[in-house]
Amino acid sequence: MFRACLAQTSRNSASPSTSSLIHTSAVLNASKTQKLTSKAKAEIKAEKWQRTNANRPSPVFGTRKGEEAPPNLTPIKLPVGTVNLPSQMGFGVTDTDAEKLFRQLPELSMNSRRFDDKNPQMQSFEQWATKVLDREHRKANTFAQVIDLRNADADGIAYENKRRIIVAFSTKENPFDPGRTEVQAAILTYRIRNLGNHLAKFPRDLGNRLGLRKLVHHRAKILRYLRRKSNERYETVLEQLGLKRESVEGELIV
Repeated sequence: MFRACLAQTSRNSASPSTSSLIHTSAVLNASKTQKLTSKAKAEIKAEKWQRTNANRPSPVFGTRKGEEAPPNLTPIKLPVGTVNLPSQMGFGVTDTDAEKLFRQLPELSMNSRRFDDKNPQMQSFEQWATKVLDREHRKANTFAQVIDLRNADADGIAYENKRRIIVAFSTKENPFDPGRTEVQAAILTYRIRNLGNHLAKFPRDLGNRLGLRKLVHHRAKILRYLRRKSNERYETVLEQLGLKRESVEGELIV
């Protein structure tokens, strides 16, 4: 009798339908449990991220919604001398260059031509100087129209903006220092905001969006280095660029 019970038990355990049913049910139950757990974890993570970043500043513009726009990084130039200069000049013309080109150069040209010009009417020196200086000023006005930033192309405008940023964020000891950490952060901020404004109009431009992400993380890397080197300089440059600490620290999602 014991042998018969043992044989019956062996046949039941070896039955393909019973073993398959038990095995399949276990796998299906485990799979359902795993999917539900993953979905629940994703929902919890999404809710946590929304709570954390609901009031976080934008990593692109550095400000929260409704706040004032970031400060302008390109200072405005003022006219120099008696020549009608444009308010903004291109081709890297600085205030010192404008002083030499439009105030000193006309007078130097007049003096250099003092003994070269023929004067058959034997005019007085004052009359001759006034005439020559007026001609030099007309030439200077024509040249001023050529270097007017409004006549520059996109590359010329980008070059001028970059030059002004370098001058604005350099030190008195080295007034033109493109390798300075603050200068690099400012140039990246300028490029980031330009791309941010572009993507606000064209949100499907995926290529530029990828480039924007790279620039944002590159700027964060430079600012982390500056914070390790000098926390005072780090706080100063954030204030100058109009950036919040939360927009350049931690996990940045663009």
